Amino acid sequence: MTLKSTATRTRLRADAVRNRERILAAAREAIVENGPHVPLDEIARRAGVGNATLYRHFPDRESLLFHVLLYVNQRIIERAQQALESVHDPFEALCRMVLDSAEERVGGLCPMLGFGIDREDPRLVASRERMHRVTQQLVDRAHASGQLRGDIGSGDLLIAVARLTLPVPGTQGSGVSTMARRHLQVFLDGLRTPPRSELPGQASSLEDLKDEFC
Repeated sequence: MTLKSTATRTRLRADAVRNRERILAAAREAIVENGPHVPLDEIARRAGVGNATLYRHFPDRESLLFHVLLYVNQRIIERAQQALESVHDPFEALCRMVLDSAEERVGGLCPMLGFGIDREDPRLVASRERMHRVTQQLVDRAHASGQLRGDIGSGDLLIAVARLTLPVPGTQGSGVSTMARRHLQVFLDGLRTPPRSELPGQASSLEDLKDEFC
């Protein structure tokens, strides 16, 4: 194989990776705005690729939705890990993870779970476990620092992110809305010690979310 043909194959592989990333990002935004029934040709148009390119990567809607979940989970994991490693203050690291996760607009993606996605697929299970593990690390550090109220669990954080990023009519657009950011900040302020009230029920753990969160 010549150097020229090797370079060409490398470039084509890089182009394919970029196309795949564009499709997944476009699909996430289109699904948040229009639901999981959004036409696939609309997703291709947003991604700037042809329909054939989309189908080459994702042969059907179920495949695309499944990989959007993996894509979003991985982005949340990477942002949470970055907060864990780069933000010295444990509570601020926790806040960074919540706000960064909200940018993935997971609330608007929850309807995808009703589209025949196998939530016990080993790839999705592994992804979910990695996300839960790094979230728990952030929560444990914040508890140990004395800044996070003791009656809050890691499950409470992920449920809050999902609920507070549910799309509100008239607020769609790129990224999480200003309204959602305001409510997330109010939520985060309420996590600090000392607590101002007694919460009903028990703190939610990650195990509690096994059947409720992707």
